[in-house]
Amino acid sequence: MKVLISGASIAGPALALWLGRNGFDVTVVERSPSIRPGGQAVDFKGRTHRRVLERMGIWDDVVAAQTAKTDIRLVGATGRVKAVMPGEFIGGDVEILRGDLARILHAHAAPHADFVFGDEIVSVTPTPAGLDVSFLHRADERFDLVVGADGIHSAVRALAFGPEPEHVRQMGYFYAVAGAAVPTNGLDTELPGGRAVGYGYNEPGRYAVLGGSKAPQLFVFRATEATYDRRDVDSQKAFLATHFRDAGWRVPQMLEAALGASEFYLDGLARTTMTGFTRGRFALLGDAGYANTLGGFGTGLALVGAYVLAGELVAARGNYAEAYAGYDRRMGPLTKVARRGNAGPFLAPPSPLRIRLRDLTFASPLLFKSMMRLTDRFATDDRLPDYVLS
Repeated sequence: MKVLISGASIAGPALALWLGRNGFDVTVVERSPSIRPGGQAVDFKGRTHRRVLERMGIWDDVVAAQTAKTDIRLVGATGRVKAVMPGEFIGGDVEILRGDLARILHAHAAPHADFVFGDEIVSVTPTPAGLDVSFLHRADERFDLVVGADGIHSAVRALAFGPEPEHVRQMGYFYAVAGAAVPTNGLDTELPGGRAVGYGYNEPGRYAVLGGSKAPQLFVFRATEATYDRRDVDSQKAFLATHFRDAGWRVPQMLEAALGASEFYLDGLARTTMTGFTRGRFALLGDAGYANTLGGFGTGLALVGAYVLAGELVAARGNYAEAYAGYDRRMGPLTKVARRGNAGPFLAPPSPLRIRLRDLTFASPLLFKSMMRLTDRFATDDRLPDYVLS
């Protein structure tokens, strides 16, 4: 079967690796000119994630490129530490920069698939024999299946399922990641044993993180509407500045560095509302189908989804309708976590009281242990089939 995958970040190359190794003719198209470096760190946790990484053959590479565990010291306006968000909570069992993971996945998938960078899908026309795809640059081509692994703003989802607002719920919070270092004068940045230290500062509805392994700078904030252009970085930076200019602690220096950063990303916290991820010959994978921004373990879920989709397609021996039904059935329970919660009020609580209560969660060993047990349950699912895959 000829399979077209849109998106070459994480989920797309993972699926390309599985399908290409198992005899499918796979093309991956990516709008960016190359694999995108940098980005914030992502993490994996529990038996399920490790099992998939090991079966893909990338576990050792991920471990070799992992970041240090980072404890986030939650500080007040004077810099006094009020609580510590441990690295085990924010970094899972193993944490790696998104760009490094993308590089590893591409290296393993490239021998088994055709990667096309700097191009994108313009239209798809269903026919009895397959899907006729038009691209921005390359010639039209027919595929048996098209998979959208192109993120929460998926173009494939819009083509196959309808406009984004019908399937994506905005959560009233936004986040920004900036790749600009800020001087940490007087602040510890590393503990014995190679453990890293970052600093998180809260005001009602605002959260700013300086340092650590997740990203040089992270901002999370509450806003009623997105008054910026998603394709215009300058307007995104202006939107961030509007919400943080009067913040205390070291946020003014952080903001100045972020506004001058060449590596900058801003988006809304959102989650998809879909409970089925296939239609006709189309399928959605990762954030295109089951996103919950900053909700935790989204990258692990994307790799699990790639394993399940590939496993069902191989098991069905080309009967894509049967395979898609199995994929929807198995991913439904696994993606329930993606339809719950909102990381915004947790990271940027809306009131001083809510900030104090959040900090208490980390200051109290009993509350923290209960929260960790909950994340363990979300990350591990032993019902995952043992597919016969190369």
